[in-house]
Amino acid sequence: LCNCSSVGSAGCNRTTGQCLCLAGYAGPRCHSCAHGFFPQQGGQQCQPCSCSPAGATSEQCDHSGKCQCKVGVTDLKCDRCSEGYYRFNETTCEPCQCNNHSHTCDSSTGTCLDCQENTEGKHCELCKEGFYRSTHPAHGCQRCPCSTVASTGTCHLQPGESVPRCDKCRPGYTGLNCNQCDKGYYNSDSICVRCECNGNVDPALSPSVCRPDSGECIGCLYHTTGTHCELCEEGYSRDSEGTNCTRKEATLGPEPREFTTSAPNTTKATSFSTAVLNSTLSPSTLQTVFPVSSTDNSTSAFADVSWTQFNIIILTVIIIVVVLLMGFVGAVYMYREYQNRKLNAPFWTIELKEDNISFSSYHDSIPNADVSGLLEDDGNEVAPNGQLTLTTPMHNYKA
Repeated sequence: LCNCSSVGSAGCNRTTGQCLCLAGYAGPRCHSCAHGFFPQQGGQQCQPCSCSPAGATSEQCDHSGKCQCKVGVTDLKCDRCSEGYYRFNETTCEPCQCNNHSHTCDSSTGTCLDCQENTEGKHCELCKEGFYRSTHPAHGCQRCPCSTVASTGTCHLQPGESVPRCDKCRPGYTGLNCNQCDKGYYNSDSICVRCECNGNVDPALSPSVCRPDSGECIGCLYHTTGTHCELCEEGYSRDSEGTNCTRKEATLGPEPREFTTSAPNTTKATSFSTAVLNSTLSPSTLQTVFPVSSTDNSTSAFADVSWTQFNIIILTVIIIVVVLLMGFVGAVYMYREYQNRKLNAPFWTIELKEDNISFSSYHDSIPNADVSGLLEDDGNEVAPNGQLTLTTPMHNYKA
């Protein structure tokens, strides 16, 4: 008897006793799977291995249906490239070219996936935005020393240089790393702020416009001064529109006005009245000291006088005033002294009567004055009781 498999046999040759096997079956009784087939689990049927001719080493597979794959090929039927490989052609899987910055790539195109160490590109050959390729291979891609506030954040390394340069600085910043304030800007809390000079600084004359550390304007024009050129210089004032600084008008009227001058290195001010100037200086002298310009189109003002000349004039006026005061005090003293001497001088009173002459004296400071020498006639005598006797050749009088 043929005793052929009912599943894998198509009949039996009665003459030879050989079973006729179906496709995928082999053996005398067609009970085993042919080459390239494997038995289905839980059954007696044989299934084809279907191994990929490009990825498998042969058509044969094991009892689970897994094919024997080539290097770089994986999967049950060896029809897919392993991780780190991609399909170079229809017959070979090539390793991914990712410059050691990735272990995976697209199995069809070979594009690297998940580039590491701040790299990007098809083969992880580029640095990400904001990073640059260091000259030392071990360093790889380093972060650019460029702030996104002061620059675009990107940089590049010039050939032969070891320090990168920022690609583009934002307005107000300059330098290799955009960490310095440009002309016309100053540093305010690590931020470059535009100089505020109210349009009274010429960048051609003062390229920096203001000091980079404080923002104080440099080279104020049009008779302005101050940190931001917002004030008028001494001797100037705002015009009616409040835009330009014009000279102050010089007015020397009868009404006294106080002028104050201060030297650059002193803190005290010397004040004097125009009344003193009018009394001690002639109009021509005042005009010499404070010349008035008639050609100024804005307003008439005091001409510029040097501090030395001005201080000399002030000193001269003070000396004149002191001399006048001293003369006045001396005159008052002399007059009072004269009055005192006049009041303290002795005076005499002679009273003539019919039978005698009464003679008395008084002195404020000498109440008991000696009157013995008042009459120098030899015939005069002073009696012990204080009476004065006048003796003449013909008459004898008592006083």
